[in-house]
Amino acid sequence: MPPRAPPRRRPAPAAGGPGFGDSARVLLALAALYAAMSLLAYRVIHMRHVAPLGADAPRGNFSEGRVLQHLRRLAVDIPGRQEGSPGLEAAAQYIKGELQGLAARAGPEYRIEVEETLVSGSFSMMFLRHRVTLGYRNHKNIVMRVSSNVSEDDDPSLLVNGHFDSPLGSPGAADCGSCVASMLELSRLLIDSGWVPPRPVIFLFNGAEELFLLGSHGFIKTHRWNRTIRAFINIEASGSGGTDLVCQSGPGSWPSRVYAQTAKYPMANSVAQDMFGIIPGDTDYRIFAEDITNIPGLDIIFVLGGYFYHTSYDTLENLLPGSIQARGENLFNLVKAFTNPMLLKENEISNKAAKDGIEDVGAVFFDYLTWFMVFYSRDISLILHSLPIAIFLLVPLFLKFPNITLMSWFVTLLGFMRGMVLHTFGVILAIFIPALAAALRLLFTKNAMNWFAHPYLAFLMFVPTSLIGLLLPRLTWGLSEQAHFWGAFGLYSLITMVYTLAGLSGGFLTFFISMSMLLGRFVSRIIRKQWSQQSPRWSLVAYVLPMTPCLLYGLYYGGFLIQFLIEKMGMMGSLPKPYGYFVPDVIVGAVVGLVVGWCFGPLSPVASRWLSKTSIIHGFLQITVVALAISSQLFPYSTGAPKRVVLQHTFVTGLLLVGSFNCSKSKNNVSQIVLCNQINIKN
Repeated sequence: MPPRAPPRRRPAPAAGGPGFGDSARVLLALAALYAAMSLLAYRVIHMRHVAPLGADAPRGNFSEGRVLQHLRRLAVDIPGRQEGSPGLEAAAQYIKGELQGLAARAGPEYRIEVEETLVSGSFSMMFLRHRVTLGYRNHKNIVMRVSSNVSEDDDPSLLVNGHFDSPLGSPGAADCGSCVASMLELSRLLIDSGWVPPRPVIFLFNGAEELFLLGSHGFIKTHRWNRTIRAFINIEASGSGGTDLVCQSGPGSWPSRVYAQTAKYPMANSVAQDMFGIIPGDTDYRIFAEDITNIPGLDIIFVLGGYFYHTSYDTLENLLPGSIQARGENLFNLVKAFTNPMLLKENEISNKAAKDGIEDVGAVFFDYLTWFMVFYSRDISLILHSLPIAIFLLVPLFLKFPNITLMSWFVTLLGFMRGMVLHTFGVILAIFIPALAAALRLLFTKNAMNWFAHPYLAFLMFVPTSLIGLLLPRLTWGLSEQAHFWGAFGLYSLITMVYTLAGLSGGFLTFFISMSMLLGRFVSRIIRKQWSQQSPRWSLVAYVLPMTPCLLYGLYYGGFLIQFLIEKMGMMGSLPKPYGYFVPDVIVGAVVGLVVGWCFGPLSPVASRWLSKTSIIHGFLQITVVALAISSQLFPYSTGAPKRVVLQHTFVTGLLLVGSFNCSKSKNNVSQIVLCNQINIKN
């Protein structure tokens, strides 16, 4: 009998890389990792990690429950707080009564002064690139000054500002009843905690913000305490809760530095200040820090829950639990810091330096999931943000050591540049393909903005198409893994440098990405020397794990950006046909692609070995088709995400100007704000 032939071995995968089984396992592992990180980011963005205290909480703590009691009186019991309405006067008297009650029971160590003032004046301002000139008379503010019993009238003070008037047709629970109720609880806490502020704290409850910031202007121009203010905190709401974001700070870096050092739940991002100018809206911050005076301060705003902003749905029930609690605890710490004599002295020194021509430009700062803040000056950013591009240019020398020549450096750098072009093309496709898919969908369906009431649809429709765009160049263009990595690193390094030279703050994100990539590369190279012969997946694990903090931050920042954008799309109004119909979907698709570019782009140079497969691309396409089919069956609006309809009725009579009136309706998931302007012209 002839000898039995030895058993055949399963053929190894083709030279193109791992087989489908390995690719599927890597894809599922990455999907599980991103799902876990996304869940954590979602909880943080919606303040699920903050436990609100009830109305029976100890008197020495800030309590969201007690804030809601005030808010119920302001937004439920009082019907409407529009300028000129009985509700506004009722709110003013309620606030004044609460403050007088606090003054009556304050200990002898406190000096409490409560005033009701009427302000009049005029000023001119730029709004939406148009000059607006305003004259006003007899607008009511309620002011309280809390200080020690040995304080002087001219002592440097801190201003805390919020407005108690509400928009037309809205109960104004969030905007800005939540601000006023938080200030009432904060003023109570100052007295009940036993802490006596070393410098006076002025609480301004201003009654005319919605009408072009009249209340704050009247206070800062006419009140007897206006010249004592050395810092301010303005609290606002453009949504029903979520992250209480520092959208503006300055002049200079002192206010943001104090915030970074003291906030319990820091929620700040210097990019927000770069972008705030393009948002069609304003707050009292510009009166205090820009237009009228140059006082350093913070503009802290509820930015999520924008579905209900300036509508009849801005009610107590739609506030996000935990948001007010986080705001209050932050505010108490900030009040303690801003009234610290040493910190106020620092502010005076920086102001004097600015007058002498030494400019203190804003710093670079960002919070990491509200756990802590990273803060550094612009001078430091010039050094830090230059490191990645310097490393990119020097790496070819180290790779060719000791045989270093100008030609070898140039050839290696040229290979990296090809990798940079490849990664750039992938990021562009990651943005372009979702935008194109959004436009094509609207050619076959009638409902635009299906994701408005169903944000998960935006992720189902656009994330797979973004991944296709990111991986497609690597499927068709063969380069070494080294060229892929250093090309991607070079792109993020270049973006970091461009942002920095342009004087913008956004470079911190790509700096974080590029340095995390470098750390992952270093760890994976060490692991590869030990275990790569057994399983190349170990090098991928070693690359991903050091990058997890960066990826988590990218999901937190990107998820917040997408949620904010989706909610604000309901305020765009009707755009001109035929192309205006496509604009919201195209914008959301492109922004989702951009977020995918910084959340998954840093992994693609290494993970593409497993994921750049036609079978994976086909799978992403199938998910996209299913998501598009589902979205075409869903209505864009719901009770929780109403459509806005703004109607304006103008009529002319032959008499003198006598007045105006408004009404608000809510029906069939549509919040209607009907503005009826009466224009009376004398013949």
